[in-house]
Amino acid sequence: MLDVLYRDEHLIAIHKPSGLLVHRTGLDAAEERFAVQILRDQIGRHVHPAHRIDKGTSGILLFALDRDTAARAGALFEHQQVDKRYIAIVRGHPAATGTIDHPLVRRFDPAERRSARADTLPQPAVTHFRCLATTELPFCVDRYPSSRYALLELQPETGRRHQLRRHLKHISHPIIGDATFGKGRHNRLFQTLFGSQRLLLACTQLRFAHPISGAPVRIDCAPAVDFRAVTDALGWQLPLAALSAARDS
Repeated sequence: MLDVLYRDEHLIAIHKPSGLLVHRTGLDAAEERFAVQILRDQIGRHVHPAHRIDKGTSGILLFALDRDTAARAGALFEHQQVDKRYIAIVRGHPAATGTIDHPLVRRFDPAERRSARADTLPQPAVTHFRCLATTELPFCVDRYPSSRYALLELQPETGRRHQLRRHLKHISHPIIGDATFGKGRHNRLFQTLFGSQRLLLACTQLRFAHPISGAPVRIDCAPAVDFRAVTDALGWQLPLAALSAARDS
């Protein structure tokens, strides 16, 4: 059963666990479980994803309950009219705040059509970040005697594929648990110390105007248990509580 965070006659939002695909894809042909299928069976009606988040990312996933609403909700995401907030654990100690303005070349699924022009022209991509907490662990992973990590709040303006993961790699602060854009040595340290087998990235808030009524909608999602186990082990209970309080104020 998926945890339902929000539902009305047009929309439903769930807390997607890390490791669950949104829908079938050629990137993971052997996978047999998908959020679309599970939610459809759970509520007994068809659902249409309004956006998507990576398999390894946990947190808010929004669906429409009919095709018209799906088109309208998708347009909100496409035209950058949804305020999206994520949290992530990254390598290193980034600046207190910052903006990553770095265009990204479009990435395709194997089954998608592509053109040489679309492949080579980077698309604008902007991510704002804020550092919530830092720590330094007494373990030599790279060339330093200790290893630094940080908890970030991320606010992407655009929605390019793997944008947050690629942007954090671009500024040399990759997300822990990222097997594609991260650092294997740091990922393995978190597996050893905390038993973490996941990408430490979570969508924790969406805010937008309802695609049918226009009323303001806010959906919040606490970090998943496996994410929270790592933040608790690092002593970051207060920064997360402060983040929640600030969003409520």
